[in-house]
Amino acid sequence: MARCFIENTEPGQRTDSQTFLIASKDLRTTTQGSLYIHCILADRTGQMVARVWSATEEMFHAMPTGGFINVKGRAESYKGNLQFIIEAIRPVDIKTVDLSDFLPSTDRDIEEMWSRTQAILGEISDPYLTALLAEFLKDDDRVRDMKNAPAAMTMHHAYLGGLLEHTLNVLELARVVVPRYANVSLDLVLAGIFLHDLGKTAELGFTTHFHYSEQGQLLGHISICVSWIEQMAVRAADAMGKPFPDRIKWALQHIVLSHHARPEFGSPKLPAIPEAFAVHYLDNLDAKLNMCQNAVESDRDPANVWTSFHRGLETKLFKPNVLASED
Repeated sequence: MARCFIENTEPGQRTDSQTFLIASKDLRTTTQGSLYIHCILADRTGQMVARVWSATEEMFHAMPTGGFINVKGRAESYKGNLQFIIEAIRPVDIKTVDLSDFLPSTDRDIEEMWSRTQAILGEISDPYLTALLAEFLKDDDRVRDMKNAPAAMTMHHAYLGGLLEHTLNVLELARVVVPRYANVSLDLVLAGIFLHDLGKTAELGFTTHFHYSEQGQLLGHISICVSWIEQMAVRAADAMGKPFPDRIKWALQHIVLSHHARPEFGSPKLPAIPEAFAVHYLDNLDAKLNMCQNAVESDRDPANVWTSFHRGLETKLFKPNVLASED
């Protein structure tokens, strides 16, 4: 039987056998004192809330977070949103699961993006930045993860290859914008862009599902990358046979530390050099436009010219292409 993805699921639709990824689960108690399970089911097209009424602890423990279950049940509308009522569950053999059904991925060519990224980094002329980046690029495991990692869990570029796609987009933006400002170092901006989210390769797990690693939960991608820069500066100094300048190292670490720009968004430092401001705003531009595009494309109500409220954008989006509509 052909799979029905979450994006195509409609209220009232029933299934006797459908496999989903369990993104999260929680055992709760109703006002009458009975147990129920609140969970998030996922596939590559999105997520939906699911509930198991009259649940047991045995059922709860049989649902592996980050694993798969086969369900029987029905979809319904609850307060304008889709939810799924699970009536029965069955275990799933991971060997029978096609992971491409559950992990969204970029529609761009990974190797083409990686080649272009390397070409842009090759334009950096500063020997110290070149030597430091070379230490990152010679790490095959880190390069593999850079190519495959999502850029985020949910907010933007949240798909396999998303980190590379986002990084390349911001590099391309920098090549257009930064040369307009004579006192801003394009070399430093390009190096900072490549590094700014690189810690997400360790912060996020992305093998069978997207999740925060233990290291990611405890440290976060910003502090992880700052530590990596320290390590790579030592290796670059060894390779060059001379000390790595502290100010260059500190500037790169500062760009990473400040690229979210505000403490409430995870940055322990505010931007304090022009290159840090450049990385922050170019990074934010690409992230926000990706979020806009995804919000419009994934909106579930085609009859409405507005999307539902988007938490990350703090607004609803007007969906019509106004120029096309005039034609």
